[in-house]
Amino acid sequence: MHAPVERVRAAYSRLREADRPEVWIHLRPEEDVVALAEQLEGRAGEDLPLAGTLVAVKDNIDVAGLPTTAGHPDFVYTPQESAPAVRRLVEAGALVLGKTNLDQFATGLVGTRSPYGQVRHAFRPERVSGGSSSGSAVAVALGVADIALGTDTAGSGRVPAALHGIVGLKPTLGLVPTDGVVPAARPYDCVTVFAPDLATGERAMAVMAGPEPGDPSSREAPSDLRLAPSVPAQVAVPGADGLAPLSDSERELFHRAVDNLARSGAIVTEVDIAPLLEAARLLYDGALVAERHAAVGAFLDKHRDAPGTDPTVAGIVLDAEGIPAAALAVDQARLAEYRVVAERLLHGCDALLLPTTVGHPTRAEVDADPVVANSRLGTYTNFVNLLDMAAVAVPAGQADGLEFGVSVVTRAFEDQVGLDLAAVLTGGEPGPGLLAPGVELAVFGAHLRGQPLGHQLTGRGARFLRATETSADYRMVALPTTPPKPGLQRVTEDGRRLACEVWRLSPAALGSFLAELPAPMSLGAVTLADGSTVVGFGCEASAAEGAPDITAHGGWVAYLGS
Repeated sequence: MHAPVERVRAAYSRLREADRPEVWIHLRPEEDVVALAEQLEGRAGEDLPLAGTLVAVKDNIDVAGLPTTAGHPDFVYTPQESAPAVRRLVEAGALVLGKTNLDQFATGLVGTRSPYGQVRHAFRPERVSGGSSSGSAVAVALGVADIALGTDTAGSGRVPAALHGIVGLKPTLGLVPTDGVVPAARPYDCVTVFAPDLATGERAMAVMAGPEPGDPSSREAPSDLRLAPSVPAQVAVPGADGLAPLSDSERELFHRAVDNLARSGAIVTEVDIAPLLEAARLLYDGALVAERHAAVGAFLDKHRDAPGTDPTVAGIVLDAEGIPAAALAVDQARLAEYRVVAERLLHGCDALLLPTTVGHPTRAEVDADPVVANSRLGTYTNFVNLLDMAAVAVPAGQADGLEFGVSVVTRAFEDQVGLDLAAVLTGGEPGPGLLAPGVELAVFGAHLRGQPLGHQLTGRGARFLRATETSADYRMVALPTTPPKPGLQRVTEDGRRLACEVWRLSPAALGSFLAELPAPMSLGAVTLADGSTVVGFGCEASAAEGAPDITAHGGWVAYLGS
């Protein structure tokens, strides 16, 4: 990465070159950001994983000292504290460039519903940028920002990514705190990340993720969380009827993405996604739209005739005013039933692969029919938050001469599973799993990759982290078990470093391991070559007596090869 000051200068140069003022509602002066970058350069040596990363922030997310408008000039206020998502990025060394334009009150998927100007597509200005996180996506696509924050209720963190050929990470609800975010439909809102590539987005998401005291949206991950896809991965895809909205070119690209997964070894299963698309219609066509009125209805009622009020947004929100509480309760019950259906549909599968969106309208087409065009863009995105799922949107090529993307959709908190499968689609390596909580486990023999008991790890959703060695305090014997296993023994002298693998698995998975552990094996603390301590396999001292000492080989695989 460039030095922070150099990167800031390059960003503002690119910004002037691009000449896209509608991207920003509030842009910090260049010299102010340069001053922050100079301070950052003076902190060299500190643990700042995002040092010098430039961030654009959607203007419904608070940044201390910068106005928040949510896309309406009369709504403006200046917060004294940043939203936790922003604060965590800044604490990791990121620099905020400013606040980006959006569909007013995050109501829309088109990027045209703003009194601050329609946000044009980064490279095809006659077409929409996608919304509601329009400015954020364009700032990344133009190369001005390294990452950008958006929000997502119906697809706002994914549709603009697909239309620009960039990455959009929409986490599990509650994984990233929403404190300091102007709500759109509070139960279904989340903070998202746009990035030019998957690894950059994953690093940013890892910094932002985690509970926030006092934030009711925060959630703890379950103790039995899967941290990696099955081996082989099991992926659900729509049947022919589910792909009917796509053009021939879009359908061809989607099938190509499916083939890429299959070539990687994934097992692909067709499913009927009709129930998911039915659930999606509840967001706007049912009583759940009352959540939008609860969020900003009182404000828009007072400002319905104000020059800054977008008439389409006001119509959507204010039309929900008369929805009876009983109707909302009925649709919430229906939604709970759809969640059960979705779980049944994905039974035995790690993820669902979908197109991210359908088509790419021009701004003139949206102006002529704003609601229908908007609804079409949300065909495959609207249900995800309603059903408490996570998604990763990645580029998949060009269809009909325009960017096209696909999304990996997973169960709640299985974000890392989606990231790993998305890495397969983009040709990258899986990330380090920074989103995944859990326990690190060192294995030495039959549980190594390619060995006969490796399935006991992968079957529990464990995640391979790295191959490494122990400290020089161990010896190894060959135990007469079925299948054969090594026995690790800590010694006070004549030890050496021994090869091992480190995996991460959930606390519940580790507990099941311990419950099924056969004699003479045991689990205990193991010190690695870097001085860190993890849980690892050992054996009872009595079992090691008389067993062949294989320490000189340096590890189990080398011993087997001898």
